[in-house]
This record gives sequence, structure tokens and C-alpha cells, in this order.
Amino acid sequence: MDSAVIDRLEKSFNALAHRGEELVDRFYALLFARNPQLRALFPSALRDQKQKLLSSIILVMKNLRSPEMLRQPLIDMGRRHVAYGAQPEHYPVVRDTLVEVMASMAGPIWNDQLTSDWKRALHFVSMVMIEGHQQVAGCACNAACSAGAAPAMAGA
Repeated sequence: MDSAVIDRLEKSFNALAHRGEELVDRFYALLFARNPQLRALFPSALRDQKQKLLSSIILVMKNLRSPEMLRQPLIDMGRRHVAYGAQPEHYPVVRDTLVEVMASMAGPIWNDQLTSDWKRALHFVSMVMIEGHQQVAGCACNAACSAGAAPAMAGA
């Protein structure tokens, strides 16, 4: 991922960072409104889960310029998500919901380029997490898993 993309991601995230709690509140509200079947994968009280999501986003943002630092934490996260019932096909739903919420909160500073940048970055995150998922659960032949190995983020 080139430095211009990383700059845009950092700038857009920094514009929303002070509203982190609102971001995760709105994310889960929209995710469950559109995908009520996913609610069962989460604890009834979401306070800790919301903090975990926000911490994960911050981890990714802090390591955009050194993505090799993200690989093992994301693989481990993907492994843990197997126990929660997460499936590879859930990752694009989460990605798209998060990007939509960020766009709606960012208002006029958001544009199509940011949507593309964020989807690309979160696709990287998803693919590495799915790699961890596959290490634990194996992989049935489905479209989400057959996407192959996680793409390299640097220089992509």
C-alpha cells in the first residue's frame, strides 16, 4: 500500500478517532439491523466487544506503515474468531458495514477514494484473519476461503 493511501487512511481515521465510541455503537447497531443472524455470535453485553473492536482498529492504524507487525496479531484474532462462530463469509459484511458507518460519520470529508482505500485495507485485515481461521477450522471449498493467501499490504 503506497504512502498516499496510508496518508488518506490516517487522516480519515484521525478525523473520527475522537468519536470512537460512537463509531463502534453505530457499527454494531447497523450490523445487527441488517444481519440479525449475526447477533448470536456476540455476547449479550457488548461493552467489552466494542472496546475490542476499537482497539483492533487502532492497532491496524498504528501499524499501516509496518504491516508485518500486524500479521501475527491478526492471525491470532482470526483463530479466536473460530470459537465465536465467525465464518469467512462474515468478513466482507463486517468490512462493508464499518466503511459505511465511517463514511456516514465523516460527512463531507469522505469520498469514493476513501471508500476504496478503506475497503482495500480492511480486505487485507480480513484475509489475514481468515488465514488464522483456516489454521484452526480448515477450509471448506467456498468462495471466501478460495480467495487464496493473504495479500501483501506493503507495496500492494
